[in-house]
Amino acid sequence: MRKSAIILFLTLIPGVVAFAQKQTKPWTDWNQKEAQKMLDDSGWGKTQTETDTSEMVYTPTAAGNASLNSDRAAQGATNQATTVKFHIRFFTARPIRQALVRMLEDQNRVDKSKVEVMHSWTNLHTDDYIVVAVTYEGSDRRYLGRAQQAFESAITAVLKDNTYLERKDGKRIFLGEYKPPKKDGFGAHFIFPRTLGGEPFLNAESGSVRFHCEWENKSLLDTALNPPGQTSRGATRNSGGSIQPDSSFKIKLDMRFKIADMIYDGVLEY
Repeated sequence: MRKSAIILFLTLIPGVVAFAQKQTKPWTDWNQKEAQKMLDDSGWGKTQTETDTSEMVYTPTAAGNASLNSDRAAQGATNQATTVKFHIRFFTARPIRQALVRMLEDQNRVDKSKVEVMHSWTNLHTDDYIVVAVTYEGSDRRYLGRAQQAFESAITAVLKDNTYLERKDGKRIFLGEYKPPKKDGFGAHFIFPRTLGGEPFLNAESGSVRFHCEWENKSLLDTALNPPGQTSRGATRNSGGSIQPDSSFKIKLDMRFKIADMIYDGVLEY
């Protein structure tokens, strides 16, 4: 099945948004809490929480930059630790897509004319690729802005050497393609081949699978527009007026999934 079969469904949505082996309740009956748990705390979806303490001590900028201080303080990123949550999900696993559709239905965001198409999409299967989707959330707008810029500007060539899926035996498959997040809310897509040496990369004996990705968004260093000698210590102003640190922004995602927890209706889903 072509790669676009699953991903193409996203254009139908104007905007978004212990299961595993013991699952008996039909997914069409999941409530919002059950669907959310499937997305964020299940065999196919987990949450990585990162805390940045660099903003816990806030040093005002030099005199004469009162507006800069005001802008920075207004963004709520000072004198406190910043926490961001990365949601890492096997998008090609049926239960993840079923949970996404249930969330949309529970929010009354499903066009009745598209219900059948959406339900069919949740059951699509591919023998060609694995998609890991990543979304992120947090309360600090400045930090999230930097994360957004990192995800939106990342490209396959930059990510491919440090992004992979790894089995318990140490065998890896590296990133084949990266797609930045769209407005559908389903997140950035990390696309991997589904086979290794002509065989499925994962099976019931694989033990576990680890998703690893890290990159440094150095482009932030090129966004300073202040005249020479006028740049505030530790911050730059971009064309939109937001404040960004004079440093690169690094993202490191690392999450392990147990194969035993990825069995759904008697089938290994990933």
